Amino acid sequence: MKRIFATFQDAVADIRDGSTLMVGGFGLCGIPENLIMALVDRGVKDLTVISNNCGVDEWGLGLLLQNKQIKKIIGSYVGENKEFERQVLAGEIEVELTPQGTLAEKIRAGGAGIPAFYTPAGVGTPIAEGKEIREFNGKEYVLEEALTADFSLINAWKGDKMGNLVYRKTARNFNPMIAAAGKVTIAQVENLVAVGELDPGCIHTPSIYVQGLIQGELEKRIERRIVSS
Repeated sequence: MKRIFATFQDAVADIRDGSTLMVGGFGLCGIPENLIMALVDRGVKDLTVISNNCGVDEWGLGLLLQNKQIKKIIGSYVGENKEFERQVLAGEIEVELTPQGTLAEKIRAGGAGIPAFYTPAGVGTPIAEGKEIREFNGKEYVLEEALTADFSLINAWKGDKMGNLVYRKTARNFNPMIAAAGKVTIAQVENLVAVGELDPGCIHTPSIYVQGLIQGELEKRIERRIVSS
């Protein structure tokens, strides 16, 4: 049985200043929003955050940005976060932008124990500067190193007390690969069930990748709502 946390503050209690975090989600879909808010409350700083993007103003990872708790962002999308843009232009935060597919593979490789891989994405652009370039079958590829983290914070639809996880629809996104790439993975689950209730054939993240769980409701904000007049 995995550790089941009673509070979100307990779940992030071991995360210290200077930690490297991977955070699941795409936009605001599938983010571990309650774990993020607990980090805001703790006030840990100088964090390196690896995530597809950095939330929006005043929600998700945008809350950590607002509090100046993030030192460096490794991601693929700036999005509509005005505070993120302001900090970048003011030189207050370090940003490493990576093509989205490359970012996903860097995280997947980290979880699989693969130190690096070659990809054609970014060849001939600033992304490839300072990196090894090799030619295969007449085409150039750039060497990209894998990513891992001290802690992975993820969100799942269901989890059992052994730590097996199931994601729902597009909220799966980066969560499974991030679960595998953290030294310590904490999963926020919407539904915590007994061992045996999940269909073994439908489990997306096996329990071996998960060190702790906490159940909690999500607000599930919509990043941009468009309705007909």
